[in-house]
Amino acid sequence: HPASAASGELGATVPRRRAPDALDLPDRRGIVRAAHNREKRMAQTEAPVTEERTARDLRWVVAIDGPGAAGKSTVARALAERVGALLFDTGALYRAVTLAAARAGIRGEDAEGLAGVAQTAEIDLRPPSLHDGRQADVLLNGEDVTWAIRAPAVDGAVSAVSAHPAVRQALLPMQRRIADGERVIMVGRDIGTVVAPDAGIKIYLDASPEERARRRFAELRERGVGTSFDAVLRDLEARDASDSERPTAPLAVAGDAVSIATDGRTVDEIVAEIEGLVRDRWLSFDEVGDEIDAESG
Repeated sequence: HPASAASGELGATVPRRRAPDALDLPDRRGIVRAAHNREKRMAQTEAPVTEERTARDLRWVVAIDGPGAAGKSTVARALAERVGALLFDTGALYRAVTLAAARAGIRGEDAEGLAGVAQTAEIDLRPPSLHDGRQADVLLNGEDVTWAIRAPAVDGAVSAVSAHPAVRQALLPMQRRIADGERVIMVGRDIGTVVAPDAGIKIYLDASPEERARRRFAELRERGVGTSFDAVLRDLEARDASDSERPTAPLAVAGDAVSIATDGRTVDEIVAEIEGLVRDRWLSFDEVGDEIDAESG
């Protein structure tokens, strides 16, 4: 979200504290697009990817789930910078599919048409190229749609699009492939429950509907989007209901997730809490690896 204050309030930009061993994120440019294209090529020659066929190493994944405007993207970006991980906001994929479908005249109830868009659209996530509050560049068929996918029209349609099992299935293998063996912060609504149930760390961020509406309303006003607080609140509550009640991959708290309420807390406070959990868990994985190396040596 665009910065709204310099005090560290949720939604504001956090000073960059790059970890010594941080990934050089610009060198990861195009990783999402490359994986997406690979999935499409494989789909033409192989059977669908299943959990039984392919085991994934997802222990390094930090899954951050929660409803809209709970602060997931803001917190995830700061966390990724501090611990040197790849930031992957999976919601951008569904938003890009929603935008592409709208442009193609495909309606939200057309499951087959939407799945076709998800399978063929060229979606690319890259490190941010502009300092305008974006978490990453989102390209759709080569066009920068970073803010277009955040428009109210997409906000109102993405939940229906993402609810289709065929759409979620089309994007699922790519998400798992990107996360395989990587130190990655994955943001979404079903990461810890569906996409990466074996993630090493699971976080569920939440806030009251009114607080989330306040944040989203401030973001939209800063971008010059005309709307009202009441309209934003209604949209958020409608999406909460849709996401929580959909039969496929509903919004839910994973049984082993750490729940964090973000109301009245700063970004620094929240990120510091999660960072401690992440570093402790990753250190335990490193120690296990050292023991295995010593035994095998």
